[in-house]
Amino acid sequence: MIKETIRILGIDPGLRHTGWGLIELSGPRLRHIDHGVIKTDTTMSLGQRLAVIHAGILEIVQKYAPDYAGIEETFVNANPRQALMLGQARGAALVALASCGLAIGEYSARKIKLSLVGSGKADKAQMQFMVARLLPRAGKMSDDAADALACAICAAHNQPQAGVRA
Repeated sequence: MIKETIRILGIDPGLRHTGWGLIELSGPRLRHIDHGVIKTDTTMSLGQRLAVIHAGILEIVQKYAPDYAGIEETFVNANPRQALMLGQARGAALVALASCGLAIGEYSARKIKLSLVGSGKADKAQMQFMVARLLPRAGKMSDDAADALACAICAAHNQPQAGVRA
């Protein structure tokens, strides 16, 4: 059975800044609920920073009770050390989401861009524009929060519970 209204949490993982965005999907309508960034202190150890991300995600899930979560997949770039660090931040977020019993969709940056803009090579400005257009009540937001909301919108179009397809 498909719920009439579904809360979807989008996560844009990062070791310094993990963006999050929460939307509601009701039929074909999207509604902005909240967004923000979990920031870690660069003077902390890696384990402490991952714990901050984990605790931050748990707090958001507890506060807003989403039905589903979407998380951006790790983008492997030329710097393997950065990719590994990003993967660890993503792992902390995934463990937090899974420990809350949430179903999780994992989406590549290309799929998220395709879902919002229609091009897998869209730039940050195009993505920000589409997030603002689709969620006008979201207001001003950081790149990390905008990316997380974009992930939530992608999840709304691609997750099985919504009954909607991109």
